[in-house]
Amino acid sequence: MSSITRRRALGVAAGAVTLLARANPAAASAPGTAAPAAGSDPAAFDEVYQGRRIQGGPAHGGGHHGGHHAGGYTVTVDGRELHVMRNADGTWISVIHHYEPVATPRELARAAVRELRGAPLVPLALG
Repeated sequence: MSSITRRRALGVAAGAVTLLARANPAAASAPGTAAPAAGSDPAAFDEVYQGRRIQGGPAHGGGHHGGHHAGGYTVTVDGRELHVMRNADGTWISVIHHYEPVATPRELARAAVRELRGAPLVPLALG
């Protein structure tokens, strides 16, 4: 009976993904990571989600870092800034929802509200 190593298993998985990507590029992307082109500007939003007011829109120089990680876009939860970053592929992450990129800042704000579970958003203290 042959024993399979972790490295070999990962190599086989990577090979399968490569073959899948060549056969059908749309099928190779992970679910939930489809995003608009990196250069397109996300729509502004202002809504109440699970009892919390979430807002997002172009930064006007007032946000933390002036919105430079997010390409000039600011997101707030109950008026407090949620530090957001835009990835090179156009997906979005935040300090609260960092390991599961989403397609839009609105989805990111909603994910943060779910993660907060009613807790207040506290300011991010950098450096």
